[in-house]
Amino acid sequence: MPSSSSLDYLFDIRDNALLAQQWTVGYTYETFQENQQLVYAVIRCLEIISEATRRLPRELRDRHPELPWRAIMDSGNFYRHRYDNVAEDYLWRTVQRSLHPLLAVVESEIAALAP
Repeated sequence: MPSSSSLDYLFDIRDNALLAQQWTVGYTYETFQENQQLVYAVIRCLEIISEATRRLPRELRDRHPELPWRAIMDSGNFYRHRYDNVAEDYLWRTVQRSLHPLLAVVESEIAALAP
């Protein structure tokens, strides 16, 4: 039986990925980068995703070698410690391209682990 915290972390990843995606609907890259409040909100979502990913059991991550787990886990450090170098285009690409595959894996794990 999986620990409830594994499910909690999966839900945190899912919820924050969905928020980042929902909040950017209707934006172009240009309008996104001009909205500093939205940029900060997306950074926070990605920080939470990074931290929750770190807390997932290694066995769970090992079941999905197609995802760049190390990069996902390390991204939070970049957002926190290199805050002055976070480029809006990197955030935009992450939300537009990288969250979809992560969400698919997270949803499948939730379905398999949820009671």
